[in-house]
This record gives sequence, C-alpha cells and structure tokens, in this order.
Amino acid sequence: MVWYWVIGIVCFLVGAVAGFYGAVQYLKKQMANMTMSEADVQAMARSMGRNLNKKQLAQVTRQMQSMSQKNMKNFAAGSKKKK
Repeated sequence: MVWYWVIGIVCFLVGAVAGFYGAVQYLKKQMANMTMSEADVQAMARSMGRNLNKKQLAQVTRQMQSMSQKNMKNFAAGSKKKK
C-alpha cells in the first residue's frame, strides 16, 4: 500500500520537472521569434499616454529589437555560466 503512494509521488515529481523543462524551452523559442510591429509599438505608447512621431517610433522599434537580441544572447549564455 505504501508503494502506491511512493510511486505516485515520484511520478508527480518527474512530471513536474519534465513539464518545467519543456515550458522553459518553449518560452525560449517563443521569445526568440517574438517581434513587435510599429503599429504594436504605437498602440503601446498610446496606452501609456504618449503619441510618437515617425522618428521616435523608428528609434523605439530599433531599441526594442536590439534589446531583444541582447537578452536572448545573455539568456542562452547565462545557463552555461558558472556562478
């Protein structure tokens, strides 16, 4: 009777670890492919009470793309670094 509980708990823990690992890999893949169009950036700025002109919009879009690339490189390298 005790073995049923032990097997159940072990299976639950293995499933939780595997699910977490799968979720992290899925999010890495989604973040690498995530892009925001200029219309999305403009809508986000308007929701914060700002109205961007074309020059500002291009600058914000360029900054977001460069930050996204840096973050993905740091995120991928961070799992390999020793602390």
